Amino acid sequence: MVLEHITRDLQERVRFTHSQDMRLRTTSEFRRCYDAGDRAGDTHLLLVAAVSGQGRVRAGVSVSRKHGNAVRRNRRKRLLREAFRLCQHRLPPLDFVLIPRRNNRSTLRDYQESLVSLAALLAKRINRTQPPGT
Repeated sequence: MVLEHITRDLQERVRFTHSQDMRLRTTSEFRRCYDAGDRAGDTHLLLVAAVSGQGRVRAGVSVSRKHGNAVRRNRRKRLLREAFRLCQHRLPPLDFVLIPRRNNRSTLRDYQESLVSLAALLAKRINRTQPPGT
């Protein structure tokens, strides 16, 4: 009984990890998304998406100084990374840059809902604009 619980717990952790290969890290990766990507936004989040060369979902977070001091910006980044970690299995295989809106009342659930709905919208747009067979 205890072993089943531990095994199930480990499987869920593996499923919801946010490893380094799922992150946009370099300036060139962010720039590629900004330059070639489509944008969509709502009251909580601005999402920039580009076709991933790796065939899996990846995300990067960009929080400007307009959001406050380092403590507030880092809190926002943690919330966005957690929203991505929890929703990654529901997202299309694209590269995303997550940019929060200046709304101090946004919660983790708000970010999750925005991320899923905006990602679906962007995936639809990107699939429409890509030529067949690519």
